[in-house]
Amino acid sequence: MKKGFTLIELMAVIVILGILATVVAINVSPILQRANFEKIRADISQIEKGLELYKFNELRYPSTDQGLVSLKQPPKDLNRPFLYPAEGYISDIPKDPWGNDYLYMSPGINKIYYDIYTLGADGIEGGVGDNADIGNWNVNSK
Repeated sequence: MKKGFTLIELMAVIVILGILATVVAINVSPILQRANFEKIRADISQIEKGLELYKFNELRYPSTDQGLVSLKQPPKDLNRPFLYPAEGYISDIPKDPWGNDYLYMSPGINKIYYDIYTLGADGIEGGVGDNADIGNWNVNSK
């Protein structure tokens, strides 16, 4: 008699492992979506604090062209360059959960002064779930 598994036994094990993987994926996916959303919320809050400090010193928000990098490196056209902190307004400009830069627009379309947002996992405007656009206009409503 040969030792080992038959093809039927191997197929049964593979099917059982597939079912278990599906159950785990279905249960973990909402937790990962929530974690991504919370990271976005925290990142936008950090960026907004830096923008408010920038405005306090410069009496205006950075332009869209200056972008969020102006919170880390002083732009050339500062009104009061002597007030710009040596280490910048934030320690590091965060990236969204998918490794993309946050987008910044001033004046904003969804908010009066500025919009900070991510285009989601797909990097394309619009979408649902992980592909949804999330910004400072809807981050507190979810």
